[in-house]
Amino acid sequence: MQPLDFDEFVGQSHILDINKPLRRLIEEDKIVSLMLFGPPGTGKTALAYIVARQTKAEFISLNAVTAGVKDIRDAVQHQGEKKIVLFVDEIHRFNKIQQDALLPYVETGNITLIGASTHNPFFSLVPALSSRSLLFQFLPLSEEDMKILLRRALSDTRGLGKHAISIEEDALDDIARVSEGDARRALNVLELAQIVSQDKRRSGQHITRNGIKEILQNKTLYYDEDEHYDTVSAFIKSMRGSDPDATVYWLAKMLESGEDPLFIARRIVICASEDVGNADPNALVVAVSAQYAIEKIGMPEGRIPLSQAAIYVAVAPKSNASYRAIEKATEDIRSKPLETVPDHLKDSHYAGSQRLGAGKGYIYPHDDRSGSLDQKYLTNNASYYTPSSEGHERIIKSRLQKRRSSADV
Repeated sequence: MQPLDFDEFVGQSHILDINKPLRRLIEEDKIVSLMLFGPPGTGKTALAYIVARQTKAEFISLNAVTAGVKDIRDAVQHQGEKKIVLFVDEIHRFNKIQQDALLPYVETGNITLIGASTHNPFFSLVPALSSRSLLFQFLPLSEEDMKILLRRALSDTRGLGKHAISIEEDALDDIARVSEGDARRALNVLELAQIVSQDKRRSGQHITRNGIKEILQNKTLYYDEDEHYDTVSAFIKSMRGSDPDATVYWLAKMLESGEDPLFIARRIVICASEDVGNADPNALVVAVSAQYAIEKIGMPEGRIPLSQAAIYVAVAPKSNASYRAIEKATEDIRSKPLETVPDHLKDSHYAGSQRLGAGKGYIYPHDDRSGSLDQKYLTNNASYYTPSSEGHERIIKSRLQKRRSSADV
């Protein structure tokens, strides 16, 4: 069911509608090096083979899973006088050496490279290669696009058109929905439904919604390295943004996709300190407790304390004052002359310390009702911690203001 031309190609209208630059390059046979990336089953390989039918150049196809540097060199040696379009499927599978082997031929124009990948090229390709290519992102197909492909597969003799097959509309909807924008998955489900619905006692076949449910069983989630980073980012930003519903959704997606629960627990601990901090000190206590709990009880029960901790952090008052304080202090340590420890703060618990003046003039705070904030602990009077007015930090802010004002007096 691979599309033969743009009339049969479904989806990716944002880059392949009439008069879009990529489509014009292909139709006018002025193709340049391209990187096509996006989830599986969205048409990357299909588009490459449309290029193969449109171009007058010699089209050579490799799969990075099985190909190596020798295959790249062999492809270029076949050049002759004809221009070569080299299509490398799963190009992210090439290691750095193999990717570097492509560079000279791309730079000199000996080959026009088309790479297809399910990975973000900024992560999976060497910069020199990605910078010499136009990047086009493929998106998951919509459910309407999916149903167009499924109906075509049922009627076209290249697909299941030679069989007299009818299908319930609800069954078609279910396939389109659970395929998550992956046309290959949808067509595989449809083909399996056709096989199991065969009945030699009857002419024709009918695919029902119940039949599709039996085939589908458990939903399989697409979750590669890029999805890992994007989903974790969405999870953290949802906690930081105080949205418990989004937080628990992304948490569930990570857990169902097989993410390491201890990795998730560490993200919650970091967020509890970085984004909640002293606005609610209990957030860190809850987060660390959840981390401890997951270590002791494991999965699947461990998802419950993870959910509790993530939701607690999401709904807690927010302050990044502690994070900003350590960032600012670290910057001063790195960029400014280091302060020496004042004599009255130096260690005085060793013989001879008094002769060096260590600890001389130190005021023990518990002997002074004011808390001895008039005592200098930094010679440069730098200010790093500025509490917010959120949650418990409102109390801290008031307390510090009183102490600092009395110290100024």
